[in-house]
Amino acid sequence: MSTSHKVVVVTGASQGIGAEIVKAFRELDYRVVATARGIKPSEDPNVLTVAGDIAAPETARGVISEAMVQFGRVDTLVNNAGIFIAKPFTAYTAEDYAAVIGVNLNGFFYITQLAIAEMEKRLSGHVVNITTTLADSAIDGVPSVLASLTKGGLNAATRSLAIEYAKRGIRANAVSPGIIKSPMHAPETHAALGALHPLGHMGEMSDIVNAIVYLDSASFVTGEILHVDGGQSAGH
Repeated sequence: MSTSHKVVVVTGASQGIGAEIVKAFRELDYRVVATARGIKPSEDPNVLTVAGDIAAPETARGVISEAMVQFGRVDTLVNNAGIFIAKPFTAYTAEDYAAVIGVNLNGFFYITQLAIAEMEKRLSGHVVNITTTLADSAIDGVPSVLASLTKGGLNAATRSLAIEYAKRGIRANAVSPGIIKSPMHAPETHAALGALHPLGHMGEMSDIVNAIVYLDSASFVTGEILHVDGGQSAGH
């Protein structure tokens, strides 16, 4: 086991933005631990995949444990896993609420605790949370209370972690996306979704990946909520 290379853990890594994050960090020569419910084994010996439900504490334990056994360190955690259910507030069910809380909050909580515990041993590390600009700037016609409740909580937690762990060499930042072209959105919806942004178009997955990579390299940046949202958070 070599511990000379940096190691990143990526949640929600099986497709879309998560898969692109894995690819970007491998291009930077990081070792990657990638987790998602249905993730398949990787042919790359420097990508360790761990299948599991991120809402379950045993998944977090397995991911961090495997990271330490295989690669010996955890330098960066990207909390990318998340679900979005767009319904009028009064139409949400108890099952909707449990699902969103489970992935967006429990999924963050369990794995971040364990990752930071390992980072503390090295007095170095970085946590990046993927949130949503809807937490700062709601859009008429896009019902998003559960997203705002959970991802807004992650924005606040990001700032809190940044201050709590600053003197231990651990940074915490967030990327707050607008609507991004990903497998979540059918091509026929792109024009309408793009019009919700002042810039007039949707973002690309590379926009989010580039923001994460920037934050990971920005050693003097912590507690930042970086909006990558086509101007949505600035106004309408």
